Amino acid sequence: MQNRRCGLLFKFSVIFGFFTFISLILSGVMNYANQMKAYKRQCLENVRNIGDYLEKMIQASKEEFIAYQKYFMEHSSEAKVPFNFTEYHTAQRKYEKMLAEADITIEPGKPFDFDSFPEDVKMAYFIYVHEYWLLTFENARKSFNLPYTYYLVPKADIYDMVYMIDGERTPKDVFGNKAKKGCYLYLGDEYYDPYEKCKVQWDTWFTGECQNDFQVWDNEWGHTYAYYTPLIINDQKLGLIGTEVQVADVNETILRNTLIQTISIALILVVSISLMLVFINFRYINKIVRLQKNLIAYSNEKNPDIASKIEDEIQGNDEISQLARYFAELILKIEDYIRSLFDTSQKLKVTQERAEKMDALANRDSLTGVRNKTAYDNEIRRLEWKVAEGKADFAIAMIDLNFLKRINDNFGHEHGNAAIKKLCSLVCQIFKHSPVFRIGGDEFVVIVEREDYKNLNDLRLSFNIQIDVISKNPDYEPWERISAALGIAVFDRSIDSSVQNVFDRADKAMYTRKKEMKAIREI
Repeated sequence: MQNRRCGLLFKFSVIFGFFTFISLILSGVMNYANQMKAYKRQCLENVRNIGDYLEKMIQASKEEFIAYQKYFMEHSSEAKVPFNFTEYHTAQRKYEKMLAEADITIEPGKPFDFDSFPEDVKMAYFIYVHEYWLLTFENARKSFNLPYTYYLVPKADIYDMVYMIDGERTPKDVFGNKAKKGCYLYLGDEYYDPYEKCKVQWDTWFTGECQNDFQVWDNEWGHTYAYYTPLIINDQKLGLIGTEVQVADVNETILRNTLIQTISIALILVVSISLMLVFINFRYINKIVRLQKNLIAYSNEKNPDIASKIEDEIQGNDEISQLARYFAELILKIEDYIRSLFDTSQKLKVTQERAEKMDALANRDSLTGVRNKTAYDNEIRRLEWKVAEGKADFAIAMIDLNFLKRINDNFGHEHGNAAIKKLCSLVCQIFKHSPVFRIGGDEFVVIVEREDYKNLNDLRLSFNIQIDVISKNPDYEPWERISAALGIAVFDRSIDSSVQNVFDRADKAMYTRKKEMKAIREI
């Protein structure tokens, strides 16, 4: 009994000690925060100067920067800006050479007529200017020892921000998506920044004025303060220049003074809490110990009569007495609760079945109903195991819809989707014993095994014949006369070390077929 009483008292001591510790920490933090205000004001002034410096540099370019920003928002996904460039002069010379070849002269003092440039000259100008400004932002970051500098442009859909000049370079793959490695920069990174999360950022944009506050971020660059400078050229609000600084470590002197004050308060609290614990032990813990004893007896004996014994020992009407009454009632309800466990188990089984159905839906493409990229990745992992075990016999068929952009441009995306679904239907009809995956907008992949694998050449011939008939049928609408290229590669143990090798050869075969059909994809 004495050991239990001491154990309970110890736990109360821990609880009081914990809340005392929290209180001391909060008071210490408040004291520390007041002393850090001066430091924060200094940081604000520093990043304000950096933002003003970048703003003045951009404002000096005037219409040229406006034209660059407009072109970026419309064509950034098409641009091939080298990922590892270290200087912009090469791109500048290429642009100036193209100007000369196009017989275009830019005269100082006259308006910058960017819209009159040929498209290839526009793109050359864009690449050169983007390299220039990206290097400018990166050099500013390094010179002022900042973790991050960038330029943001809000989209028409408010609270969507485009990172136009991103101080952290990101490569893109051949499909234009973000990647870990790549030859070209991924441009136009977009994030949804809600107002409640990014108040300083959006207040700067909406008012067109700098705010006397930071946006606090916890990200891969650490704990940072972000400051925003609105870019205004010719009274036109264009975007926000973002500069971030790392929050400095706590000043040693400030921290030491805070700790001394906190320890003094702690000593007073320890004495007060010790006296309070003596009183609690005498007045309340005895009741808890009796209740604990009865609950242990019920746990061992499962005798509901113990509920009556608990009620007989209740004294007073404080919270502990009310808790004892609650346990007495709870004991009587436990039998009803146990009976309900079976019903709960059945409901959980139904819930699990629903979850499995939802998981199946997650692997389906919403437009065509066939399996999606996630399902394809799972299938590839299965095949990789078979390749590693030396038991793989399969082929990969790549199918790509021709002229989808032409259909979308001339007849709308609804008819473009109809063309995609018609192609999907044909693929499923031809490869009826194999799983079909839609891995891109107009790209399908078939994992061919077993029966279809044995009849691979017949299936290839059937597909090409049917696609030729459909594309030339005068009774169909233009978007119904679909054309598609098929490329097939068979797994060969002597040359293929992975499923990706087979995929690459199938993709190459598909593009060869596109060339034969004179249907090279538009870029």
